[in-house]
Amino acid sequence: MDDIEVRAVRPDEWRAVRELRLAALQDDAAPLAFFDTYESAVKQPDSFWQERAAGARQFVAVGAGGEWVGGLAVLVEEAGSLDWAGLPVERRQGQVVGVYVRPAARGGGVVVGGLFRAALEYAWEIGLDRVRLLVHEENRRAVTAYERIGFVASGVVVPIEGADGNELEYVYARAPKGTRSSER
Repeated sequence: MDDIEVRAVRPDEWRAVRELRLAALQDDAAPLAFFDTYESAVKQPDSFWQERAAGARQFVAVGAGGEWVGGLAVLVEEAGSLDWAGLPVERRQGQVVGVYVRPAARGGGVVVGGLFRAALEYAWEIGLDRVRLLVHEENRRAVTAYERIGFVASGVVVPIEGADGNELEYVYARAPKGTRSSER
């Protein structure tokens, strides 16, 4: 998987965005990883997918044969707003959502690492100094990957109404210029 290209998704690629999302929602970990179902998503009209492709900054990992093997999106949360769970956002920050890597491309961290490098570079370029994500407390595969990248648990626990378990917040903070600290 060393021949992976990671790049931003273009709005005209909405069909590929749809296909990758539907694949993600059929993954064994989907019930823990996503707040959506295949049954719901497959019914969405083309306009939904067109808006999704043109909305938040999304990154895709493309294999040598042109197949999309992974993706994620970065949402920008503004201080003073409410996040998707209705909780107050205290500072301008990024939130990574929709992380997915096809099973054949997993292992070794090449794909997920490339996706997160692109996401963090984007966040720093637009002036963010903190990126967060939420992960289900039982999704150990994802937690392990995020910790390997450098995300650390913030201690924030988000209970999800009507769901088993909680979401845990993990953060990655940009080190201040001129410091060597890896403290997040």
